[in-house]
Amino acid sequence: PFFVRTSFDDSAQVKAIAAIIEAYSWFEVVLVYEDTDYGNGLIQYLVDAIQEVGARVPYRSVITPSSNDAEILRELDRLNSKSTRIFLVHMTASLGSKFFILANKVGMMSEGYAWIVTEGLSTFLDPVNSTTMDSMEGVLGVRPYIPMTKDLEDFQSRWKQPNKMTAGLNLFGLWAYDTVWALAMAVEKVGTTSSSSMKHNTSRVINLATSETSKMGKNLLETIPSSKFQNLSGNFQLVKGQLEPSTFEIFNVIGSKERIIGYWIDQQKGLSRQLKYDNSEAEKSDVKRRLKQPIWPGDTTDQPATKKLRIGVPMKEGFNEFIKVENKNISGFAADVFFAALAKLPFPLPHDFLCFNGTYDELLYGIKATKYDAVVGDTTIVANRSLYVDFTLPYSESGVSMVVLVENNERGNIWIFLKPLSLDLWLTTGAAFIFTGFVIWVLEHRVNSEFRGPPQQQLGMIFWFSFSTLVFAHREKVVNNWSRLVLIIWVFVVLILTQSYTASLASMLTVQRLQPAFTDIREIKRNGYNIGYQKNSFIKGFLMDNLRFEESKLKPYVTIEEYNHALSRGTNNGGVAAIFDEIPYLKLFIAKNCSKYTM
Repeated sequence: PFFVRTSFDDSAQVKAIAAIIEAYSWFEVVLVYEDTDYGNGLIQYLVDAIQEVGARVPYRSVITPSSNDAEILRELDRLNSKSTRIFLVHMTASLGSKFFILANKVGMMSEGYAWIVTEGLSTFLDPVNSTTMDSMEGVLGVRPYIPMTKDLEDFQSRWKQPNKMTAGLNLFGLWAYDTVWALAMAVEKVGTTSSSSMKHNTSRVINLATSETSKMGKNLLETIPSSKFQNLSGNFQLVKGQLEPSTFEIFNVIGSKERIIGYWIDQQKGLSRQLKYDNSEAEKSDVKRRLKQPIWPGDTTDQPATKKLRIGVPMKEGFNEFIKVENKNISGFAADVFFAALAKLPFPLPHDFLCFNGTYDELLYGIKATKYDAVVGDTTIVANRSLYVDFTLPYSESGVSMVVLVENNERGNIWIFLKPLSLDLWLTTGAAFIFTGFVIWVLEHRVNSEFRGPPQQQLGMIFWFSFSTLVFAHREKVVNNWSRLVLIIWVFVVLILTQSYTASLASMLTVQRLQPAFTDIREIKRNGYNIGYQKNSFIKGFLMDNLRFEESKLKPYVTIEEYNHALSRGTNNGGVAAIFDEIPYLKLFIAKNCSKYTM
């Protein structure tokens, strides 16, 4: 036997469906389809088309044709738990009818939901049973456009016999009718000259493998694809072995009827309210205005949108530079990162902020408990939290450290300027000053009149000449070359001494004066000192489980002011010896109290 496909390719409808999704600015669509060759064959085409218009498919629901009501209801519960309320259903009529009846039963055909059905559920000219149609109230459907000609009206009236219960006529029936018509025309064109070569099968059992075919079969196979005529389903012409649709109609189920709200002409023209495309349609910036107003599930004209994300936000008094909540409005560094990420998305992301006053572990566990869809705040990536939530990439420095009070070791010491050099070096330097002055005097006083005079003047010259080398040029000139050599060596030695002295004194006046009160955690534990941590953070568990501190030694604090007050009082006066916290918080604390504490 020879097979000729006289229907559309299933993938022909995906562009029209994607145009609807784009028109209503839906950025997430959940696919619901049956687990058959028919259901699976179109899915990849749908996913590609949806992604081309900037939307995505966050979840796919697969339902087997043999699923009972309980199994379908369980899958509907999973769908209802998702944040997306836009569904695209690709099923045959039998499974689709059962699915929508159950979806209506669980309240998913109410306000806030949107449903689109593919050609498999859309091609019935006569509605399916009234119960199914009532359950599909507000559904949008896509199907090939069939012009309502006089021949089609006459055929439908003849099809519906008043005295008999007949099934509704759908698109597949019209294609079958036109296929028989095309076959008849081909037979008429080829002729019946080869019909005598047909071998008649006398057996009542039909065996395609052993039955012979007519010699005119190949001629028919060549003639049918070239057939071109206007019949019940419209223009019948095979292109590349199948019918090629050019127009799809978009309908809206209202009660027991279907209302046409627009057409998808082709990929270039897109959507249009009228079948005859008007160039003014292309000028409408709001694409959804190219379609008539649909009635959505729940008998409303309000367009369904993606369910708003429930975003948990920690309420805290301190460190508002990271996160701050005011009347459900958030600010701070973490909030700025979140809003910057939203601005990069190619679609809007509706959300509500839900404030939470508790520990960060409880807040994050709310995601697993489906209380929140996400959390925005100064949350830390910790191993046990990663077991039930996913984190974004870190956007701040991670780690735990401690802050302690700085002790000023040289406060009030007026003799600190003597500390840079040791006593031996001071004595050696003084002797070098005297010796250098004496050598210069010995070499110069015989030949240089400026080095002569009374004994007191010459003694003063010895001390004056070597000490004045530190600060300014000499008034006295040396004339002896040996004196000059000694002076050069002395100037070099003085330069080394002054530079070393300046560096040591600067270090003593800054770094070395500010020493941390504690540098070893073991010293704090050994002495039984109190330590502080940020309230509601994971630091308390870290100190007890990892560093083995006793709970009685731990004190929670909230604000930077409380940190400052506790450290200033000290562990013996009701305060603490150190504050343990995450590095970003401690850096902020030190930035505001840089002269008193160190990390």
